[in-house]
Amino acid sequence: MNAKIYAKRIFLFLATNLAVLVLLGLVLNLLGIQGYLTATGGLDWKSLVAFAAVFGFGGSLISLAISKKMAKWATGARVIDEPRSNAEMWLVETVRRQANAAGIGTPEVAVFPSPEPNAFATGMSRNSALVAVSEGLLETMDKREVEAVLAHEVSHVANGDMVTLALVQGVVNTFVIVLARAVGWVIDRVVLRNEDDHGPGVGYMMTVMVLDLVFGIFASMIVASYSRRREFRADAGAASLTGKAPMISALRRLAAFHEAPSELPKSVQAFGIRGGQTRGFLRFFMTHPPIEERIAALEQLPR
Repeated sequence: MNAKIYAKRIFLFLATNLAVLVLLGLVLNLLGIQGYLTATGGLDWKSLVAFAAVFGFGGSLISLAISKKMAKWATGARVIDEPRSNAEMWLVETVRRQANAAGIGTPEVAVFPSPEPNAFATGMSRNSALVAVSEGLLETMDKREVEAVLAHEVSHVANGDMVTLALVQGVVNTFVIVLARAVGWVIDRVVLRNEDDHGPGVGYMMTVMVLDLVFGIFASMIVASYSRRREFRADAGAASLTGKAPMISALRRLAAFHEAPSELPKSVQAFGIRGGQTRGFLRFFMTHPPIEERIAALEQLPR
């Protein structure tokens, strides 16, 4: 990956997360939530749930709201406002036709510089989305295969996958925050027998840190599991728009690159046409099913 692009992505990641934390802090102040621990060191459950919901859903929904702009910046994607060639005209018209067939507003269409054959969709709603393809994908695949890839991304938009994934992430984030602090408080008071009325002890702090990590790992597995199911649905949606054969052919092309990690930024990797291949326990964290499983699922679909 180009060092300049990599540095740009790191800067955007840090700047975005800092801005999100500041914004969520302001939201908590506006709601009058200063903390979830009482003066005697107990847990204020209403404040804890509210705190968890603000941070659990807030980060996911803010990321969703700015996803299109961030994806354009991070990938260097150029939106095709005025087609410069017949190929660009074909891309725009193909997406427009597929969007009409899927019953959604026409997404913006963009091309991003990358030798990796990939594509992604993002956006806050079904009627305000972005579909982008890499230069490498256009060079690697024929028109039928590119059309199938575009249909896959349009299906993501039509299925509302971006919004649903953000909500799933928000739910699991909220549970992680609440459970980690509830279990930490129980361990601090019952197991470690800390009876300090001024607040929880070091045991609470350490337990919460560890449980945030442990529960976060399980939460990531849940989100990844949903993401894999969502890929099967998008493949089936593409098959309904273009037929099974072009989608299977496109996946077979991508199979040649399955060992290489995706160069897409983390924020849109889950919506790319392909993900990296992993083995063993790490399979539970895959956002995409193995390509051979996706092909097998398509072959089993009725004509």
